Amino acid sequence: MRLAAAVLILVGLAAWPFIYDQPFYVHMGVMMGLWVALALSMNLMLRIGQLSFAHGAFMGLGAYASALATMRLGIPFPIAFLSGGLAAASVAALVGPIFLRIRGVYFALLTFAFGEVVVLTFVEWVEVFGGNNGLFGIPKPSLFGLQMTSRPAFYLFALTFAVLSFIAVRAIYNSQFGAVITSIDDNEMLTRSIGIDAPRYRLAAFCFSAALAGWSGAFYAHYLTFISPEAFGFWTPVNMVVINVLGGIASPWGPVVGALLLVPLPEILRDAKEYQVLSYGILLMIFLLFLPDGLVGLARRWRGRWRAARSAEGRSAAGLEQGKREKRAAA
Repeated sequence: MRLAAAVLILVGLAAWPFIYDQPFYVHMGVMMGLWVALALSMNLMLRIGQLSFAHGAFMGLGAYASALATMRLGIPFPIAFLSGGLAAASVAALVGPIFLRIRGVYFALLTFAFGEVVVLTFVEWVEVFGGNNGLFGIPKPSLFGLQMTSRPAFYLFALTFAVLSFIAVRAIYNSQFGAVITSIDDNEMLTRSIGIDAPRYRLAAFCFSAALAGWSGAFYAHYLTFISPEAFGFWTPVNMVVINVLGGIASPWGPVVGALLLVPLPEILRDAKEYQVLSYGILLMIFLLFLPDGLVGLARRWRGRWRAARSAEGRSAAGLEQGKREKRAAA
């Protein structure tokens, strides 16, 4: 039943831009798909108990790697796209063994500093990355000899990318690997005591998280055909965190719900840009104080209460029926 409902929803989402072909709303759908994947990459880090501010840099590494591969080397888009994620994962594999020795606020500060160094490299290395002007004229994606030029085509790619990212992250959480990284966050000493190599699992999660951010950056570059360092600065990982807080960190559905809420917010506040940061802060305070599990956690609590009420009603009805039968038997 759930599978059939999921298929119907996906078919409806895929058909939507062809039925209601409004460029602005299709563009918003593309950006929602992109941010779902980015927020899922951050969700992996939060699952191991680490807050990474380097994910904007990983997104930028994927974007520049894919753009330069197609522009300077003439590599086809599918290979360039994959190389974007691999470039980000490779850098994560290099710095991860050092960074992941640190926990808590110090890890957040270290990844913030690393992200700033990467963005500064994009700015200062003008010959390669174009400096503050960025890279222009990035080729549109081409798959199976067909070039994606229309927004509905990009929307379908974004939808597919978001769905595959969700399936991958959910499969990780439902696997033995997911159980291990969750136990590392809950009690690392106990996890190590049963012979599990906790640093290796944490590094693997860090690398896959970086790869997912890198692939998101690669798609971002080829969708907009222009990238600049400012797109990968401090506010990019902050938005990933806000999306997870709004939707809920404990479930991969959280980033999906959070992205659906947060991505349209700048457009809603387009005429009052000075209030965007204020609105983010207010939302964060409300959810951290009153909805720490996010909207997905709230929905789960409501569903649990509804099921408990239904179960209590069922037991009450069964007790009344049993009493009636006993009275009839006694009569």
